[in-house]
Amino acid sequence: MIQRATLLCLSISLSIFAPCAAQSGDSRPAASNVRGAQYPRVYADLRVEFRIKAPEARKVQLQPGGDDNGLGKGPIDMARADDGTWSVTTPAAVPGFHYYWFLVDGVAMNDPASETYFGWGRQSSGVEVPDKGGDFYAAKDVPHGDVRVRWYYAKTTQAWRPAYVYTPADYDRDSRARYPVLYLQHGSGEDERGWSTQGRANFILDNLIAGGKAKPLIVVMDQGYATAPGAAPAATTQGRGSAQPSLFEKMVIDDLIPMIDATYRTLSDRDHRAMAGLSMGGGQTLQITLTHLDKFCWIGSFSSPLRAGLDLKTAYSGAFADAAAFNKKVHLLWLGAGTGEERMLKPALAMHDTLEQAGIKNVFYQSPGTAHEWQTWRRDLYEFVPLLFR
Repeated sequence: MIQRATLLCLSISLSIFAPCAAQSGDSRPAASNVRGAQYPRVYADLRVEFRIKAPEARKVQLQPGGDDNGLGKGPIDMARADDGTWSVTTPAAVPGFHYYWFLVDGVAMNDPASETYFGWGRQSSGVEVPDKGGDFYAAKDVPHGDVRVRWYYAKTTQAWRPAYVYTPADYDRDSRARYPVLYLQHGSGEDERGWSTQGRANFILDNLIAGGKAKPLIVVMDQGYATAPGAAPAATTQGRGSAQPSLFEKMVIDDLIPMIDATYRTLSDRDHRAMAGLSMGGGQTLQITLTHLDKFCWIGSFSSPLRAGLDLKTAYSGAFADAAAFNKKVHLLWLGAGTGEERMLKPALAMHDTLEQAGIKNVFYQSPGTAHEWQTWRRDLYEFVPLLFR
């Protein structure tokens, strides 16, 4: 078994850079491929062809990352050619970024031709499908900000943590300028790298600021998990998140915000502090901001697992109990979801309607044609940020 697995890995690893004998003229390698890899290939009509050479395998399947994705429901059987190459071409995919991996005789294996991204609680392959409307997250000839990695010691967890911090292009040019801050959270099974890597948040922010559509701001992206001192880390599998969300909340309030305000030139009052997040991070955002309205007044929830049957008198420590007081205190409450993610869209719409009927101001956004995936959240960020700090 060990010898067979070794030969299989070698054959996969050594074959991905070989030119295909008959490449179609209407396709090109995905932008997410490792340098020189010809597959996955994306066709002009957005079909995606995957290939892997595994001559010793009996069965190979393509496994998209979950049911809410733009590649289709998996696992998808792949066909074997005489040379031991397995391939499959999906129907037209939803534009944007999608996780995937292969099942080789039932064993999950990343595609050696793809870059890997932290998602689903592990490093996973990913494919970028071009979007004709995706200019807003493209790298352009505009002033670019920096994404910095800031390590800090959190007393709450008694451990060192990395935070990714976006600073706008003019941050180092004007030492007198101070900036509002957006705390931006990832989803379950992902980490602090997600928004800048899969989400392309820095390019979205660069383009919005350069176009005069958003105020220059600092964006803080921290890992959404916190572990009590001496405890085993919680698993970061999809849909589970931190085992101790209240500890993460305490860490944000007691450690992260003070560190950011002490380290960067921030405007440190609540009028200049926002928080938003996707999926698990959106749920964390609502919990943290609505129970700490002394610190936040700009709130964004992207595809969050919202509470069913929201009781406005008791939910979030009674934050919604007095509509007039809430509207005076909160400058923006923003809810978003993709039209293709019914399990997130329906409760978000229900929450929006409940708030509207109670006279609580909020903004609702639907990303057309996308599900529980990064293209939804890229669009969320693009629509949300211009409303901040106005």
